[in-house]
Amino acid sequence: MKIMSKLTIFLIVFVSSASSNPPKYPVILVPGDGGCQIEARLNKTASPHWYCYKQSDWYTLWLSGLQLELVECMVDNMRLLYDNVSHVTRNTPGVEIRVPGFGDTLTVEWLDPFHPIFSSKFSYFNYLVEFLVKNLNYTRNTSVRGAPYDFRKAPNEMHEYVKRLVALVENTSSMNGGKRVVLISHSMGCLYTLYMLNRQSQAWKDRYIRAVVTLAAPWSGSVKALRLMASGDNLGQSSRIINPLQVRALQRSIPSTVFLLPYDTFWADEEILVYGPSANYTVKDYKQFFDDIEFPDGFLMRQDTENLIKKLEPPGVEVHCLYGTNVKTPGAFSYTGHRSGGGRGQWYDAQPDIIYDDGDGSVNLRSLMACKRWEELQEQKVILKSFSGAEHLRMLKWPDVRLYIRDVLLN
Repeated sequence: MKIMSKLTIFLIVFVSSASSNPPKYPVILVPGDGGCQIEARLNKTASPHWYCYKQSDWYTLWLSGLQLELVECMVDNMRLLYDNVSHVTRNTPGVEIRVPGFGDTLTVEWLDPFHPIFSSKFSYFNYLVEFLVKNLNYTRNTSVRGAPYDFRKAPNEMHEYVKRLVALVENTSSMNGGKRVVLISHSMGCLYTLYMLNRQSQAWKDRYIRAVVTLAAPWSGSVKALRLMASGDNLGQSSRIINPLQVRALQRSIPSTVFLLPYDTFWADEEILVYGPSANYTVKDYKQFFDDIEFPDGFLMRQDTENLIKKLEPPGVEVHCLYGTNVKTPGAFSYTGHRSGGGRGQWYDAQPDIIYDDGDGSVNLRSLMACKRWEELQEQKVILKSFSGAEHLRMLKWPDVRLYIRDVLLN
């Protein structure tokens, strides 16, 4: 009994000592498309419906249950207007947009500020942050921080954000005794992270970056983005609640959608991605595709964003490339059974039949694994790890993913 008592005391002291140790590496979280809160303030002269506000103080535009119920109001306030001469976007007249909480975790943990009411429905990085805080002694806004951004835009319009991200890395390192930082990014946030790292010197990366953990990265695009452009996507809601055509105007207007179209570096020229009633479309047919869906500006936006990370230049830091597999993922879309005109509208106004591929439900496997090419292109380690059944968003809550991240942070 005395031996057991001493052993128990030892374990208590050991665990207490371990839990009080500061984290070995601070963490910065870079969210993906739709992965942080966006706020708006209105001073409009018109609105799409009588129940849509024209005037307001700052409120959460993305994302809340109320906004999903008033989806046409949200779309009108959130969509961008593209100038095909200057090749830049601007907000709808009378709408101001801001992204709250840079450097903090709250607005990347929860998409809805009223999260206690809706629980996990609107959670994003919360499961991971809670895990770091409770199990590895991280502190919100000090040793784990967030880097939210206006995810409607692609990096070519986000130079100021990239500068702020670099400064956040340096500041976070300074706040934590000069320790190097681990960047954990999800989905499109992985592309922003790569874009930033490709523009830093190797000396800077050696000084400030311990490793990058990428979750569900669409390195070479996603076939799913083509449906958003053609016929819209219902934001994961039932079509009875949100008609995809209601949100198509928003999805077409934001350059980040075309930024995520499949790239010809990983899709063959002859590989059909969209089957139409009178034409088929491959990665070489984007101009014709956008002309045929009557959105020619989409092709210009693609030209603006196509070469931002297309070459997939190695980041020059240790990479842990995590991704889900064995989830049915759109590999192509067929609109051939739908009429091309008449009273029922155009063929792209209907929802297509889906030809499935492997992936994580949103991103195709070949794109998720594109980071493998870096194994022979940089001296730093590149480690790929797959998680069977880990869907694109649920990966953020996947227990084995959290355990893998724990091992990286504990070195």
